[in-house]
Amino acid sequence: MSVARPMKASNPGVRKSMQSNKGRDTRPELALRRAVHALGMRYRVSARPLPGVRRTADLLFTRAHVAVFLDGCFWHGCPEHHTKSATNADYWAEKVRRNRERDAETDRLLAEAGWKVIRVWEHEDPVQAAQHVAQVVRARP
Repeated sequence: MSVARPMKASNPGVRKSMQSNKGRDTRPELALRRAVHALGMRYRVSARPLPGVRRTADLLFTRAHVAVFLDGCFWHGCPEHHTKSATNADYWAEKVRRNRERDAETDRLLAEAGWKVIRVWEHEDPVQAAQHVAQVVRARP
């Protein structure tokens, strides 16, 4: 199912809201990075694990081959917190579906290349998520 992308925002408020969405350095991402750093872990930020694949991990542990993605509840269809958009509902439902497909493809491509993928939802406790990340990274050869 392909839904036509709207040519412009439905109103000025929506336009302003969409323009303010950041691709990196979001509040949940910064909290996770602080928590991981506090555990003594060092990582690359917003880096591509595989040179030929246009996918960017939020945290990348190159020696351990661990890629961490922090997924937004709305954008990635969180089973707990995803809400259906009131405006352009078909477009947004399709967008989230495609995002989830791309996430699954990314996980598969990285796994095939020997990477361990960790996905963290934006609503998760950053300290607990950081502890999980550290455990996985330290367990890798």
